[in-house]
Amino acid sequence: MLAIKYRLTKQKDFDNVWQTGRSSFNECLGIKASKNKLANSRFGFIVSTKISKKAVDRNKIKRRLRNIIKENIEYIKPGYDVVVITQKAIISKEYKEIKDLVIKSLNKLGLISKQNR
Repeated sequence: MLAIKYRLTKQKDFDNVWQTGRSSFNECLGIKASKNKLANSRFGFIVSTKISKKAVDRNKIKRRLRNIIKENIEYIKPGYDVVVITQKAIISKEYKEIKDLVIKSLNKLGLISKQNR
């Protein structure tokens, strides 16, 4: 599980990222990021009912995304609020494909600081 210090929890934080953040979108997900004044980066995940009506499926996607971030947190630059927005196509993707898309999008936004494996 992703530690609390790495999570976006307040609506105002999500709104701030949505209004001021830069974005990178692909067929499965979108990432919006904006600077914060903290020593670490925080992440929020949006998986709407448009993706799947089943909470089981939505929660599975969120668990996968959280785990991808947790595994790669050491490579992600500190000081950013990041919101990951999912698209319908993510439901058919495997874990490895989702991981590659997330890393690619973070790299496109310049949020990867060290060489990723």
